[in-house]
Amino acid sequence: MSKLERRKKQKRKLSGTMRKKLAGLFILVLLALVGLTLRITYINAKSGDKYKKQVLIQSQQQYDSRTIPFKRGDITDRNGTVLATSSKVYNVILDCKVVNSNKDYVEPTVKALTEQLGLDEDTIRGLLTNEQTKNSQYQILKKEISMDEKKAFEAYTAVPEDSKLSEEERLEKKNVQGVWFEEDYLRKYPMNALACDTLGFTFAGNVADWGIEGYYNSTLNGVDGRKYGYFNQDSDLEQTIIDPVNGNSVVSTLDVNIQQVIEKYISAFDTAMSKENFKKEDKKEDEEEDSSKAKKITKGAANIGVIVANPNTGEILGMASSDPYDLNNPRDLTGIYTEEEIKRMNDESQLDALNAMWQNYCVTEAYEPGSTVKPVIVASALEAGAITENDTFVCDGGQQVADRFIKCSIYPDAHGTQSLGEVIQNSCNDGLMAIGKKMGAETFLRYQKTFNFGSRTGIDLPGEGTGILHTKDTLNAVELATSSFGQGFTCTMVQELAALSSVINGGTYYQPHVVNRIVDDKGKTVKTIEPTVLKQTISPDISAEIRDYMGMSVKSGTSKTSKVQGYSMGGKTGTAQKIPRGSGKYLVSFIGFAPLDDPQVVIYVVVDEPNAERQDNSKYPQYIAQAVLSEILPYMDIFPDEDTSQATVLWEGFTGVKKQNDVGAEDQEEDDGDAQESDISGDGIEDENVPDPPENQESEDEVEPNNQESDGITNEEAGLSE
Repeated sequence: MSKLERRKKQKRKLSGTMRKKLAGLFILVLLALVGLTLRITYINAKSGDKYKKQVLIQSQQQYDSRTIPFKRGDITDRNGTVLATSSKVYNVILDCKVVNSNKDYVEPTVKALTEQLGLDEDTIRGLLTNEQTKNSQYQILKKEISMDEKKAFEAYTAVPEDSKLSEEERLEKKNVQGVWFEEDYLRKYPMNALACDTLGFTFAGNVADWGIEGYYNSTLNGVDGRKYGYFNQDSDLEQTIIDPVNGNSVVSTLDVNIQQVIEKYISAFDTAMSKENFKKEDKKEDEEEDSSKAKKITKGAANIGVIVANPNTGEILGMASSDPYDLNNPRDLTGIYTEEEIKRMNDESQLDALNAMWQNYCVTEAYEPGSTVKPVIVASALEAGAITENDTFVCDGGQQVADRFIKCSIYPDAHGTQSLGEVIQNSCNDGLMAIGKKMGAETFLRYQKTFNFGSRTGIDLPGEGTGILHTKDTLNAVELATSSFGQGFTCTMVQELAALSSVINGGTYYQPHVVNRIVDDKGKTVKTIEPTVLKQTISPDISAEIRDYMGMSVKSGTSKTSKVQGYSMGGKTGTAQKIPRGSGKYLVSFIGFAPLDDPQVVIYVVVDEPNAERQDNSKYPQYIAQAVLSEILPYMDIFPDEDTSQATVLWEGFTGVKKQNDVGAEDQEEDDGDAQESDISGDGIEDENVPDPPENQESEDEVEPNNQESDGITNEEAGLSE
């Protein structure tokens, strides 16, 4: 065999061996593939759904269920001015797991968050590296950013097709991952502190306890929506959205213009009394004053409350007290306390201070009203038949009652023989004690209940007080005598306002209220809150008599300082000596209305412990009432019904306070001989024989509060015009 043939034979042998090896390898690979296929088929049959779900869950992190928040309803005044609203904001959310899924995401994301949203770099890196948060998919980095801030961030991370960015810059922006924005709403109060006591505010979320916000919390709130993202059976992404239901809005009875006038003069009185008393203290005291004394003389009174209302409907047009606070920053105490005082507060005392600031003095606080209830007592006695319009009463400076002598405010002088109108005009305590005695304890208590003293009025505001009345067992001769001129029992401002309104409007007791309409988010009226008549207290004829008596008080009695030139008015002052008797502390007040024959507006002013050497001066609340009425009467289109040749001259403390109407403004610095005289004018008593009010209220079961579910009737049902 030749050499060539041997080589060919060897090649054929090697080729056959290679083919056998390749065939064997192919068979092995084929068997492996068959085995793998069988294994996959087995796994898929047994656990396929489980693994498919895991894959889909990992793929749809940004499409899972999310809450779509509702918008809380607005609160407006009666003319549509927005007092409370909710603006859309966003919370910045970091998905640490997504950012950490690729190391290239970390630096671009941190850079974007720090540069565009001003977030702290160390905080972000801490969340990304901390064992407890590095796999978290929900970490709030910042709350309540604006839509403009959100759009600016999104614009920074966007890469438009026509962008001139370099490839490196494009990649950096695309690598900003794991950041998303959660929708939310922020409650805002455009008028800041205006009507803060009446409006109230929301805590975190959509929860409120105070004011209209608290009372109508469920009305203002809506229902959150949901966004569901998922993959269907064909592995296609689908999304289901359940839209939120926005809350209803509340149209209040308040009038912003009237509210502003009220608050302006409360502030002006506070400032004027503070300045005046600084001067007095400088003359009397050394310069070394402790911080508490310095604090006290910066306020015009311990508290001041003012309510303006429509006596024919029970609508509150304006309501305010001193120490207002910013509704946008309701936990700021710096307007009332010094920084040193705040630093000394512990958590409990700070909470007490906040609650005191937040409560509505006009609705919550109970006090001895003093002589402003005298028209109510006289009306009750006339209605009960205990006295007549022709009766006369003799004041000899006081009256011996049981074991004590109770003085009239004029003691040791006397008013002498007076008509019933003169008793009101002169605010004669002696005359009222005689009237109370004629009524007797049982009738007196019955009419106190008729006028709703001792019970809540049902005003649509939280925290309403009830006051404390005597019972049949405790209303003895002395207690009856002092209760007849407004000492010995307590009430709230809204109770006195509602009672007096019924006395002057013809005898109809309306439930006071601060809201007249509920509207949905499209502006459609859902509910109208009609004026609600709760009872008839006195006859129209007696009501007309009382108006005349109160007119005498303004014309030539204790209420003449309240007079607004050009308008017929009625009014009544009050000067209640506080406990302990003889301490020199008083609560002075004034309640008045206009016009005299057809009241369209009623105002009630309380000045608790005015910052003065003599507190028993009922001119202080009259100064405020006169100033407020001088502006709101023309604003309300209540036309003058008396001589307008003389301008109304306000208290000298209001000189320089800008009025909305400038009639007579150039004359405000002139002395009118009455509104600015410095003598004490009041109807209080300096008599330690006046007993304290009872300490304990009757059992809660016996106090039946009137509320919006009571058995009252509307004007239409009562056959009255609105």
